[in-house]
Amino acid sequence: MASKLVQLQAKACKASQFVAKHANSYYKKVLEDNKQYIQDPPTIENCDQLAKRLFATRLASIPGRNEAFWKELDYVKNLWKNRHELKVEHAGIAALFGLECYAWFCGGEIVGRGFTFTGYYV
Repeated sequence: MASKLVQLQAKACKASQFVAKHANSYYKKVLEDNKQYIQDPPTIENCDQLAKRLFATRLASIPGRNEAFWKELDYVKNLWKNRHELKVEHAGIAALFGLECYAWFCGGEIVGRGFTFTGYYV
């Protein structure tokens, strides 16, 4: 067990040295590649304007999202209406989707409780 710990420490040390050596150049490369998205000068007014533009853009996308939602709902209603024609593959995919949703719900509950399985801290 102690030898595994030493190996793990050695690997962690190598990884830390690699990050320390290459992080600065990677950071500069990412900034250079994305310089068209950087606001100059980075003032509070520019940040406030960008936040307002993002909010307005999100508001403008609501009608399209609403339309997509109703199309999806109509598709599901049509599937349910014609469920006697449903294939096993479609039922399996729907079951897996439901299971995935439940897993995400459980994961969110665990995170919300502070990573405990038994209950909330009181």
